[in-house]
Amino acid sequence: MGARKKIAAEKIKEARKTLYFAKLKGVPSSPRKMRYVVDMIRGMEVNQALGVLRFSKKAAAADVEKLLRSAIANWEVKNDRKAEDGELYISKVFVDEGVTMKRMRPAPQGRGYRIRKRSNHVTLFVDAKTNDEK
Repeated sequence: MGARKKIAAEKIKEARKTLYFAKLKGVPSSPRKMRYVVDMIRGMEVNQALGVLRFSKKAAAADVEKLLRSAIANWEVKNDRKAEDGELYISKVFVDEGVTMKRMRPAPQGRGYRIRKRSNHVTLFVDAKTNDEK
């Protein structure tokens, strides 16, 4: 690794120490379906978002709830304390397209229809409200 690249990598590493996030990769549902769930909780306070996800009928909500709990745990580990009520909120959350598996389905007259089995990657950032006020 070159010197400039190493310096840039160290800067990125230092910047990530102040970010609190969790990633979920390779979720076997389409990104479009996952974005419906993610849009429901974007910018919410963490406890309110957990309630919304718990009672949502969408199948993707269970995955996002688990991811949110992981992000909260990451925040607690990095700050060496428990998160208080109303302290944390979801600062950023986005869904990227993952690997698409291509499959064939038998169709009439010897044809084959292509099936695309999509997957996605979800990244969720949490932050404390007290950090923004400073």
